[in-house]
Amino acid sequence: MLTNQRIFIDAIKKYCSAHGIAVDVRSDGWLIVMQRGERRHFAFGYDIGLNSAIAHRIANDKSATAEVLSLSGIACVPHTFFLGPELNRRAAPPWDEMLALLERHRRGLVVKPNEGASGKWVFWVTSRPALELAAKRIFASSTSLAISPYLDIDDEIRVVLIDDMPAVVYAKQRTFVTGDGRRSLQELAHAALPKERRTAVLTKMMDEFDRGELDTILPHGQRRALDWRHNLEYGASPVLLETGVVRETCVALAIRAARAIGIRFASIDVVRADGDWRILEINSGVMMEALGRLHPELVHATYHAALDKIFE
Repeated sequence: MLTNQRIFIDAIKKYCSAHGIAVDVRSDGWLIVMQRGERRHFAFGYDIGLNSAIAHRIANDKSATAEVLSLSGIACVPHTFFLGPELNRRAAPPWDEMLALLERHRRGLVVKPNEGASGKWVFWVTSRPALELAAKRIFASSTSLAISPYLDIDDEIRVVLIDDMPAVVYAKQRTFVTGDGRRSLQELAHAALPKERRTAVLTKMMDEFDRGELDTILPHGQRRALDWRHNLEYGASPVLLETGVVRETCVALAIRAARAIGIRFASIDVVRADGDWRILEINSGVMMEALGRLHPELVHATYHAALDKIFE
């Protein structure tokens, strides 16, 4: 998707047009300048400019978010921070500390860039070679990484909050295929995936599955998830939650998390693992491209409500 085709930009343009605000899209869509009279306001990336600088920085840092939430007594997935060796004036990453975490968590570790929210360069590792490879790949493009214990996540819910009010709540539903006794896992995935997501998901599968797994004929009736992550970019689908206990539980936890770091507009991921709900991460840049393909009116209304906080 070209950046200037993002629903984020479309929503801002429509809002500005309806409210007499001049809008200038620059830097291939990543910088948006809004001006009404003498007042000028900026949006950058998916950050609409409603949050304070410190709240944005904490939310963008997975380990810092986990530290603040833990200090506040809020259940969360722990993330341990590791600075890249070049910035840490070390010849190599601190393998002893990393391996101690691997020894402690028998189901493995999730290794990811400490900053960012795209789901790229996120690895589930269960051995020293895999851990070292993941760390080296991340440090090749990031200054730091975060390591969390692998959790067998049953449900992942995203709550989009505007000043403690839930604007959007949806589940991230992973894509499963069901074996027919004839086709391979790769063939089933190709048939099941929508065209607009097929290339990204299949490329990710080829990077993470060995050839034997991809060519395996799934027995008739056997279900298989195409990814262990609940990531919208790699095959999961957004499913709106309008009512219910799950929605209420996740919203309440998300509000506590938002208040803990002082953030006003954010998307907060809440996960259920081993029967307990906890915060996975907080995103200051509210990205809703996947949801926008299914519910564009809702996405526009959410961005417009956030812009109302700025201009009204």
